[in-house]
Amino acid sequence: MKKMNFLKAVPKINVYDNDVDAFVPEIWANESLAILEENMVAASLIHRDFEDELAKFGDIVNTRRPGEYVAKRKTASDDVTVQDSTAVNVQVPLNQHIHVSFLIKDGEESKSMKDLVETYMKPAMLAQTRIIDRIVLGQYPRFLINSFGGLNTLTTNNARDRILGLRNVLNVNKAYMDGRRLILTPSTETALLGLDLFTSAEKVGDDGTALEEASLGRKYGFGMYMSQNMAGVVSNPTTLPVTIGAVNNAGGYAKGTTTMTVDGLSAAVTAGQWFTVAGDDTPQQIVSSVGGATPTSLTFYPGLRSAVANDAVITIYNKNTTGATAYANGWSKDILYNGSGATVPQIGQMVSFVVEAGVTAHVYSIVEVDTVAGTMLLDRPLESAVPAGSNINWGPAGQFNLGFHRNAMSLVVRPLAMPRAGTGALSSVVNLNGLSMRATITYNGLKQGHLVTLDMLCGIAILDQNLGSVLLA
Repeated sequence: MKKMNFLKAVPKINVYDNDVDAFVPEIWANESLAILEENMVAASLIHRDFEDELAKFGDIVNTRRPGEYVAKRKTASDDVTVQDSTAVNVQVPLNQHIHVSFLIKDGEESKSMKDLVETYMKPAMLAQTRIIDRIVLGQYPRFLINSFGGLNTLTTNNARDRILGLRNVLNVNKAYMDGRRLILTPSTETALLGLDLFTSAEKVGDDGTALEEASLGRKYGFGMYMSQNMAGVVSNPTTLPVTIGAVNNAGGYAKGTTTMTVDGLSAAVTAGQWFTVAGDDTPQQIVSSVGGATPTSLTFYPGLRSAVANDAVITIYNKNTTGATAYANGWSKDILYNGSGATVPQIGQMVSFVVEAGVTAHVYSIVEVDTVAGTMLLDRPLESAVPAGSNINWGPAGQFNLGFHRNAMSLVVRPLAMPRAGTGALSSVVNLNGLSMRATITYNGLKQGHLVTLDMLCGIAILDQNLGSVLLA
């Protein structure tokens, strides 16, 4: 992924030849935290809430969304109007315990610390960085109410207007002008780089740097970054099967419509399934349908963002089920996706679950997929229970680009406690720049090597929905 030089320098312990013990946990903690911060993109651009008080998984911490003041007038004889300093409390569960563990076999410890870092720590921290950025960027479904554009419709001809439209969404929502960012998928970045507006040395005024480095820089009030972890979902019949129908209304339907008559559908649909309509091209979710096995009407949410014509193609994304497995509220680990159905989900894809007839749970995004086990990991723990046999509703294909001010969301981090003394574990906790890393080293006699675990405890919170938006492309 590409990033600008916006990160602060991170102090590092020099680790060259093996003039220190290769298994001093302080060194592993410091070095791992430095690598983590150097490689983060999204998590470095949002608000971070950190205190050095020890916490454990499931603890609730309180962060704040600042309130607003109102300007007043006074005359020469008036006192000033004193306003209370208010802030809305936001409770955040520390329900993301992220770790990477690896075994260093006997004999490997004779290597220099530098070699151990290259062989073990860097790959481990890149994996940890990747999952943290995916968690942050995976909050995009929670800002879809502020979306602009249409899925699979971005071209070099309309790209400028799309970005201006997204800017207008944030302007209308009174989002702060300073400090806006826009994280692009690789495909969206490629489309924008095709515009002279972004790369022409004459128009950009950078002596050709934008063209040489394929850098978008700052445009229209957004600091622009490309991240390979931003959600780009590819339309593929093998992994994303769909059902096709059409609008059935001579006059079409206006913007804001939430119920449409349809035809061409030969299979029943269920509450919670996602679909798009050509001409609107925004994610819509079915609330109910009429017609049973041959649906003739769909009621949906949030409603059309643009008018659609008669016979406009409706693409309904098929569903899987969780099978015989049930998942409790707060479940934070893998979820089986191949209980029934043929879809293989993609990283970044939206997903939702039908909890009971006509009621859908929260919308999540997928941060990891294990195609061998048939499981997926979500951007955050479940916020409501998913009973056995529940539908898994797959979000639509397209490019989802996240625009936001840093106060739109917060990554809340707290230090983990060290293992109890006498357990034989060497451990250290390092805190730096709003992050915390614990390194724990134990010896595994059965495996004949040292087990190194690098872990952190965090939670993700939306602070202000008005400060985030999604560019659909």
